[in-house]
Amino acid sequence: MAATFDYRQARELADAFEKRGVRYLFLGKGGAILLGFPDTTQDVDVFPAKTPDNCRALVDALKHLGFSLSSGEEAEVARGKDFVQLRGGPFDVDLVFAPDGIESFEEAARRAQVVAGMRVCHLDDIIRSKEASNRVKDRETLPRLRAFRDWLSRRSSD
Repeated sequence: MAATFDYRQARELADAFEKRGVRYLFLGKGGAILLGFPDTTQDVDVFPAKTPDNCRALVDALKHLGFSLSSGEEAEVARGKDFVQLRGGPFDVDLVFAPDGIESFEEAARRAQVVAGMRVCHLDDIIRSKEASNRVKDRETLPRLRAFRDWLSRRSSD
């Protein structure tokens, strides 16, 4: 089993992406955790922009971080395959170029939030993506994510 996601992993990715100009958003439960959601996850979900230049910069950033990409993985990232799981690095990363329930990177980027300099999908987009994926583990997490969103909303209106 993989180690549990932690802030350091997101920070390392964000720093490497920033240095190489990678356009990205943190997504999934890891993104929600960066927004303050009290839970754990095993990997970091990243929603990168699917452009040739961005994908090349993404490959470079991942290699710099110590990910040993096979030629097949490198080709999948370079072409922006919808979903790429990377397990050959310092931590586990899922690249989600076409997340369920999110119409485009540009739309999600307009709604994104910045947490300590890291770009994170809006919680509504994270929830929408989990709803659309309809996986058992996502259906189990959704009530807690919605309750967290409601708590944030009440807190910000006080």
